[in-house]
Amino acid sequence: MAENNQNTSALYKDFQKRFKLLASKRKFIVENTLSNIFTMRLIGNKTHGDMAEIGIAEFIHQFMYDFDSRHVGKDLFRAKEHEEDIVIINELTKQEIPVSLKAYGDGPLQLSTDKDSKMFPKLCEYGKEISDTRIIREIFESDAFSSLDSVNVMPLIYREKAKECNIMVFDFDKMKEKTKKILYVDEREKYDEDSQSTVSGKGRSHPIYMFIDGEGKYICEVRYGNAAANALQRGFWTHTKNAVGYFESLTNGWISYDHNLTLVQLFRLALNSTENGHKSANVILQTDIDNLKRRF
Repeated sequence: MAENNQNTSALYKDFQKRFKLLASKRKFIVENTLSNIFTMRLIGNKTHGDMAEIGIAEFIHQFMYDFDSRHVGKDLFRAKEHEEDIVIINELTKQEIPVSLKAYGDGPLQLSTDKDSKMFPKLCEYGKEISDTRIIREIFESDAFSSLDSVNVMPLIYREKAKECNIMVFDFDKMKEKTKKILYVDEREKYDEDSQSTVSGKGRSHPIYMFIDGEGKYICEVRYGNAAANALQRGFWTHTKNAVGYFESLTNGWISYDHNLTLVQLFRLALNSTENGHKSANVILQTDIDNLKRRF
């Protein structure tokens, strides 16, 4: 299983390189798709997340010739082995990469739900400050943290006021290599970088374990995860602003996007038209995509 997870991780990193190369050479098609996805926030605050799943899957299908993708779908959610929303297929080898898509604002980002609530209790076994590199390695190799080896996350991060977005992928390997301390931060406490210790502070209602690098900088955290915890109070999290050095940008940095009001009108009409109308529209839309491809 571990070897299979490593192979999947290597495949995903190869995909990331290809996506980043495409974004550097054909930035306009990435901007176009992301503009359309984040336009969905005009319809509903959470709509863009679902649209991102089908939009990115179709982007890969249409524009990345060595890869294909399919949307897993919500009907399969409870039966899924991984936390994937889409599956990316290498067209040369036919190997599949399960990927979890996240559409979050620039800030806290959940990387894994830790659905079995194993991570936090595992860390509790070692006390409130873990700095022995041997023990830290042992923790990462434990069953409680094995799921991180199979989590391939593709976060679409946005800054709504600035109308900017960035596809930022967290580097789990770098995180494991650079973690030098794992520190318990209790409720009503916060981490102080100057003293590299916890101090009294307001705001936190549940404890966390914070992962810190050799310079005393924040990397990520495991949130309290007992049976009563909700999805926002458990799992493996990071912060896109505070841990920027542990992300790889597939869009080569922040890109601007515009709202496409015509797309909103298209949805209005589509929801009130027949399937025959949708078929005719699909032909026109595919022709437009083919014209985009000819600009490559």
